[in-house]
Amino acid sequence: MNTLFAERADSVRETVGQSSEASRAVARIESLNWPQITNELNDQGSSLLKNVLTAEECVSLSHLYPNEDGFRSRVVMGRHGFGRGEYKYFSYPLPGIIQGMRTALYHELTPIANHWNKSMGIEVQYPKEHAEFIQRCHDAGQSRPTPLLLQYGTGDYNCLHQDLYGEHVFPIQVAFLLSEPGQDFDGGEFVLTEQRPRMQSRPEIVPLRQGDAVAFAVHHRPVQGTRGTYRVNLRHGVSRLRSGHRYTVGVIFHDAS
Repeated sequence: MNTLFAERADSVRETVGQSSEASRAVARIESLNWPQITNELNDQGSSLLKNVLTAEECVSLSHLYPNEDGFRSRVVMGRHGFGRGEYKYFSYPLPGIIQGMRTALYHELTPIANHWNKSMGIEVQYPKEHAEFIQRCHDAGQSRPTPLLLQYGTGDYNCLHQDLYGEHVFPIQVAFLLSEPGQDFDGGEFVLTEQRPRMQSRPEIVPLRQGDAVAFAVHHRPVQGTRGTYRVNLRHGVSRLRSGHRYTVGVIFHDAS
């Protein structure tokens, strides 16, 4: 392990604290092939992160959903035209494993986010520490936590959308699948669409298994064209469940106003 990586890992562990569950999840995130993930995010706007959570951790997180404690609000998608299904936003303090993964992932994704903004001519740059970025959000009135737990049943789906929430937006987010396709549910594929200027939208299905995650662009990303760099617009959603139940954790790095 090189010195820079060791210092970064130590910083993440100090932020996470001593939770063994959180520490194990952070270690798995640190051991992912980040050069490959970086290349995939730059090339296609998304990357599959395999086996980040264990089956036991997935079940433990999905079992939080019926609780009232630990959440700040519940959203029934059909009431707002968002689709069908529902989700709950976690309240602060976040569960240790969610906080740990949010901090660790931010550390790894920040260089990509800063590169994207520079490539697109956006002056905003993101600080090294996630706590500093969260303070920036809170100073601007974005103080409500955005990590969420989603629940889908038969016939439910999530319309294509973007999770923006305010002026300060981190351009990449991560979704974790807590249920096993073909066993807990059928259908319910994670869908991305990308709209390039003067072209039809490009769809992509990300083949998630239980414990896998997908990192993807929140809003737009840079693409190198023959006449320089231009922005493409992305949206994400979930296709209709044909049967069963599907649980997902979404980790968004900016807070909401």
